[in-house]
Amino acid sequence: MSQAAYGRILLKLSGEALMGEKPFGIDERVVAQIADEVMDVSELDVETAIVIGGGNIIRGLAASHRGIERVTGDYMGMLATVINALALQDALEKLGVATRVQTAIDIREVAEPFIRRRAIRHLEKGRVVIFAAGTGNPFFTTDSAAALRANEIHAEVLLKATNVDGVYTADPNKRSDAEKMDRVSYQQVLEQNLRVMDTAAISLCRDNGIPIVVFDLMKPGNVRKVVCGEKIGSIVS
Repeated sequence: MSQAAYGRILLKLSGEALMGEKPFGIDERVVAQIADEVMDVSELDVETAIVIGGGNIIRGLAASHRGIERVTGDYMGMLATVINALALQDALEKLGVATRVQTAIDIREVAEPFIRRRAIRHLEKGRVVIFAAGTGNPFFTTDSAAALRANEIHAEVLLKATNVDGVYTADPNKRSDAEKMDRVSYQQVLEQNLRVMDTAAISLCRDNGIPIVVFDLMKPGNVRKVVCGEKIGSIVS
C-alpha cells in the first residue's frame, strides 16, 4: 500500500470543477467522483482540509461587471461556496467519511463558524474539514482563502486542483508552444504572471514556506498520487 508523503494537506477546489460538462451549477456525478478521491486520501490517515470556490454559481468580480455592486457580488460568491461545500459534504458522508463544514460568515443553521482550534481538532480526529465562504471578506479570492487556511492549520502542502496538468509558460489551451514547468519558484510565478493563484495567495505561501502542487483533478487517482509524493503536475516552492 502506498505511503502518504504528507500528514496534513489543504486541497483547493474551484467551483467550476463541480460543473462537469454542464454550463452552470453542480454535476452530482463529478461531486461523487471528487468525494471518492478525498475518501481515498483520508483512508491513508492524511488529515484533509478543503477550500472550495463558487464560480460554478457566481463570481463576485464577474457579477460586478454585470452591474451588481462589487461587495454585494463578492458576498453572493461566498454564499455560492457554501452551497458547494454542503454538496461535497453530502457526497462524502454518503461514503461514510466524517466531515465538518466551517464558514467564514455566520450561518450556524447549516455549518459551524470558522474557529481555527476547532478545525485543527476535527482534523486530528480524522474528519475532513471543508472551509467555505472564502476569507469572509470581499475583494479576496478563494485562492487567498486557501493560502490563509493552509497557514492557519499548519498544512504541509497546498494542493491546487485544476483542469490542466501543471504550470505552463503560457495558457496551454491557447498557445501550442506553451511548455510545462515541473518545478517553479514563487518568485517566477509572480514575476512571469503565471496565474497559478493570485498574488496574495502566492506571497502568503512563499512567506511561510508552504509548497503548492498544481495538478489535473479530472484524472482519476491523481489526488492520491500527489499525496503519496508521486511526480504529478508542477511544484511551486
